Amino acid sequence: MTDDAPDGYAPHPYIGGRTAVLRALAAWRMERPGTPRVLVLTGNPGSGRSHLLTGFLMLCDPEYRKRLPLDALDPSTVPPELPAPAVPGAAGMTAAQVLWLLAGHFGLEADEATDVLTELATLPAPVTVVVPDVDRAGPVRTAAEPARLTREVLKPLAAIETVHLLTEMPRELAEEFAAGLPVGTVQVIDLDAPQWADPQDLVRQAEALLNPQLGAPELPFTTDAPTRRFLAEAIGRRAGTSPLTVELAVQSILTSPETFAPHDEALLPSSIGQALDLHARRLQADPQTLRHLLAPLALAEGDGLPVELWPGLVNALAGKDMSGVIAGGSSLTEPFVRSLQRDGDDGPQTLLQLLHPAIADEIRAGLPNVRAAQTQFAMALLEAVPEQDWSKADSYVRDHIASHTLEAGLLPQLLTDPGLFVHADPVPLRAAIEAVPTEELGAPARTYLRTAPLLTRTQAPAVQRAALLETAFVEDGLPEYAEAIHSLGVNLPWQTLWSRPVPGISAVTVGSLPRSEGPATPVAVLEVPAGTPGEGSRSGVLVLGLVQPDHFGDTDPDPELILHPSEQERAATPLELTRGADHVRVWDRASGDVVATLLADTPVTAADLSPDGILLVATERGAKALRIRP
Repeated sequence: MTDDAPDGYAPHPYIGGRTAVLRALAAWRMERPGTPRVLVLTGNPGSGRSHLLTGFLMLCDPEYRKRLPLDALDPSTVPPELPAPAVPGAAGMTAAQVLWLLAGHFGLEADEATDVLTELATLPAPVTVVVPDVDRAGPVRTAAEPARLTREVLKPLAAIETVHLLTEMPRELAEEFAAGLPVGTVQVIDLDAPQWADPQDLVRQAEALLNPQLGAPELPFTTDAPTRRFLAEAIGRRAGTSPLTVELAVQSILTSPETFAPHDEALLPSSIGQALDLHARRLQADPQTLRHLLAPLALAEGDGLPVELWPGLVNALAGKDMSGVIAGGSSLTEPFVRSLQRDGDDGPQTLLQLLHPAIADEIRAGLPNVRAAQTQFAMALLEAVPEQDWSKADSYVRDHIASHTLEAGLLPQLLTDPGLFVHADPVPLRAAIEAVPTEELGAPARTYLRTAPLLTRTQAPAVQRAALLETAFVEDGLPEYAEAIHSLGVNLPWQTLWSRPVPGISAVTVGSLPRSEGPATPVAVLEVPAGTPGEGSRSGVLVLGLVQPDHFGDTDPDPELILHPSEQERAATPLELTRGADHVRVWDRASGDVVATLLADTPVTAADLSPDGILLVATERGAKALRIRP
């Protein structure tokens, strides 16, 4: 198949071809009559969906268009200049987060993520939305977030007649997405299908990657133009419809040019798996050795694996000492791995990641038992936690251990460690726990899951996470876990003294109950609905000990005898409080600093503060008392 661009037109400088697809995308963008309102790009892993979509978005961005030679391009591939579409990238995001990104872009007033779609449907003018990287959705790879995003966000979006939607996703999800939509609403563009594939694009890609003027090393088969073209055509023929196979073939050749015979087409790969195996054989290595080296990166989560963890994980997964191969294996892994720098807990950190997710798919498919491999991976990570203290663990270990134990089937056993709850990033930890059937979770994990929306919504630091979890454990009748959090060495702003599940509290006050001998007893007075158990002789009032709620035993304290702090006494205390719909803040009166912030997952209905710093709070769930620790 020859290049389908008319003579005289330049190819897109980033994409290099794909003229037929670009024409379809441009027609969708300009809403040409008869064009489906919804477009889906799909294809095999490594087919170039993300690359193509990125190149098209360059044409849709008013600022980026100025950098492109628009006059030289085929006019049928260039959409008109319009406001940039909404592009809520799905990589690493949950379905709810994608909805919130949409709400932010369009300025929607939504209280819940599920309200975003309703609000979007009420907008007076049509809107354009592009959702890339559906296959990379979610903070945990094995938690099925791409399918959830497709069902809960993309399909409802496609059903809104005022939404023009473009997305890209794996083939199995594309088929599910398109099913049930009205005829003519959606068009699925499969980049591996003959009418959309562009073999000449692969040849141009290979030739550009081999060109010394574009960064390739100067070698006999790169500096001589006819030889370079001949090799590029051979690489393109062998690669079929896969741009990734082209890239891996070229990178392999340039990494070990002395082992490559330019005229031997049998040394060129026709798949990602062949690219791995042929490269290893050219370097006189066992292909399985290369796969051993890449296995930890294929199982890694997030942005990549810290380079310090890689050797130990290679050994663990291979079941033998691979240190000699690792020490001399840079040329073996180089075509398939890239490194990036990030700011770690102790300064800059180098992360390793595979060049493309499809390489990870290939490596994982070749593992004898993925569950067993994840078990080995997780055990190696646990051994890397210094003194089993999660505060000292590498951020990758504490943030992603749950993801690995999830696929190993071991996550419920891990979810009894308050230290992990406190120090792990709540976003991936929550996603991993939500992927476990509820009946398999223990009580601590259920408490964490109940509290997790507070932790993720507020992006609370470790100290705040510890404080909120300590209170939640007391609320759920797990005092031993609350005590365990106090033993972690985290300087909590409070200690939760007690919690009572009393619904319907309308007001709370602190006070003291005089005794015939000794000091008065601090009490909490709760205004409750008539008939509340324990309310005593005075209907609508429940009196509890402020420090110990069951302090009175069988005695029925008379609310009329309770003394409440005067306004002068309250003004003289070192602390004061303010209350919002879902939070209470305690302030240092002298400095004006916030001493403690208590967030609630149900509305706060009342709060009071004793002169000696005990905070009494009522929510729709009940009441609790916290001793503030300035």
